[in-house]
Amino acid sequence: MSNPAKTVTPEWLANHLNDPTVKIIDASWYMPGAEMNAHEIYEEGHIPGAVQFDIDDIELPNSGLPHMLASEEDFAIAVGKLGIRETDTIVIYDGIGVFMAASRVWYNFVIMGAKDVRLLSGGMPAWNRLDLPVEEGRFTPEPVEFNASFDASRVKSIDDIRQAISDGGIQILDARARERFNGEVPESNPNLKIGHMPGAINVPYNPLMKLGEYKNEDDLRDIFEKAGVDLTKPIITTCGSGVTACVINFALDMLGHQDHTMYDGSWTEWGGAENAEVVKGANG
Repeated sequence: MSNPAKTVTPEWLANHLNDPTVKIIDASWYMPGAEMNAHEIYEEGHIPGAVQFDIDDIELPNSGLPHMLASEEDFAIAVGKLGIRETDTIVIYDGIGVFMAASRVWYNFVIMGAKDVRLLSGGMPAWNRLDLPVEEGRFTPEPVEFNASFDASRVKSIDDIRQAISDGGIQILDARARERFNGEVPESNPNLKIGHMPGAINVPYNPLMKLGEYKNEDDLRDIFEKAGVDLTKPIITTCGSGVTACVINFALDMLGHQDHTMYDGSWTEWGGAENAEVVKGANG
């Protein structure tokens, strides 16, 4: 991707609220069972001018899998209605500070051809700690045209994963918690197997961040290297449903690693496929 990972501070964003080329996205999304409604929370208070991007609304319809990447045409129509052009500076934030959905939305925009996509350091909690302005209700911008250019090579399918496992030349990094990766606890979906893909490396997403911000480059590099990741080789990221995998993608991009992609179906697809091999225990 030719769009390096970037973050901005709340102070920077506050100084650019009236810049017509800066577009703000509330990407808040909460894990199933969290009993938090992202739409209601957005309407209760969001950064002025922010539009809401719901990964469960802007998705591939009828796929049978959660929040799969929308088609190029559908994505362009949806974000055009949000008033966003591919040439804008796009700033994305999460409601709870961690960059789960924000990173996913970042990845979506970058692979669809957006030129300048950034994350807000610390998300909404950092904004609120500085007592910066918020607005209620729903912001409705004027529609514009988003000229999408989808880089399909950055999104992997279940067949791509099978090939990667067979060839052994591409590292598969799994962002799920260690207990899920090892197969020590059941998946929330009882129809899914437990464990991980053969040869996968566990890099849980949480340690990549602290207080809603990505750690510095030295700390990130140390985490990857201690997990056994070779940062000179290509990588496919995966997780439960393609959200926290993108946390790894953003961190890799921060380190200048460009040969990384994302398995969109992730464990929801792999763990539910009859002919997909599953192993338990630590990495490997």
